[in-house]
Amino acid sequence: MSTPPVTAQPHMTKHFTSSVLLWVRNDQPRHTGMDYWKSPHSGIISATPGLDEYRQIHLAEHNPGLWPETTGVETTIPADRKIDGIAEVTFQTAFSPLKGRKQTALAYKDEVNVFRRTLLYAGPPNTSRWYDVGSPDETVGARAIIYVRRRSGVRAGEFRRTVKNTLIPALINTGMLKELRTQSFMPWIQQMWNTPNVAHDNPADQRFHASIILGSADPAALDAFFGSAAVRDLSHQLASVTSAVHAYHVDAALTYVKHGRILPHYED
Repeated sequence: MSTPPVTAQPHMTKHFTSSVLLWVRNDQPRHTGMDYWKSPHSGIISATPGLDEYRQIHLAEHNPGLWPETTGVETTIPADRKIDGIAEVTFQTAFSPLKGRKQTALAYKDEVNVFRRTLLYAGPPNTSRWYDVGSPDETVGARAIIYVRRRSGVRAGEFRRTVKNTLIPALINTGMLKELRTQSFMPWIQQMWNTPNVAHDNPADQRFHASIILGSADPAALDAFFGSAAVRDLSHQLASVTSAVHAYHVDAALTYVKHGRILPHYED
C-alpha cells in the first residue's frame, strides 16, 4: 500500500486518553438519558483528580454511517450496536488513573441510572494524538467520529502503521479539517470497566482498534469531506486492513475539564 505524499505535517501532541462507548437506557426516552449524562453524571467524572480534559461526545440519534460505501468493508452502522455517546477522558500522567479511584467508584454506582451498556477502550500513554490542523481562532462547527475495526488476519503492528502512515497523512492532506484526534486501542478487556448491572457484551468480531475525531468549519464542509474523491480513494486503500469503518455524526462535543481545570460551565 503506497503512502500519499505529505506537503506539511501540522504540530502534533501525544496524550494518554481513554474512551468509554455508551448506550443509554432504552426503557425511557433517549433525551432523558442524554440529559442525565450531561448533568448530573458529568459532575462525578469532572471531579476525578488527575484529569487533563474530559469531553462528552454526544452522537446524533440518526446515524446510518457517513463513511462511503466500500466493497468488503462494513460502513453501515448496525442499528443494534449504534452508539449513543462517548466519554473521552484524557489524563495528566500515566499514574493519574490511580488518583481517581474514589470518583470511579461513584461513577460505577451511577452508571445504571443512565446507561444500559458501556465499553471502555484504552490505549497506552502517548498513543492518543492531537493534530493542530486548524488555526487557534477557528471554530469547529461540525464533527464526526470514526471507529475502525482491524480485518481478521491482519497483524496489530501492520494495522497501526497503516493508520499512522496512510490514514492520518491522507486526512491531513485533504486540507478540509479543523480538528483531528486519533486513538489506538489496546486489546479490549471487560474487567477494565466492569460496572454492575450494566451490560458489557463486546463480541470479538464487533470490537474496534482505533478511532478518529474529525472537525470541520460547518456541516456543509463535513458533508463535502465525506463526499470527496480523496476519502473514497482512501477507503479503498484501507480495505485490505479494515473490516469496518463506522463514521458517526456528532451532535455536540461538550468539554467539562480543560487543561486540568473544571469549567464553571461546559464548553461546546
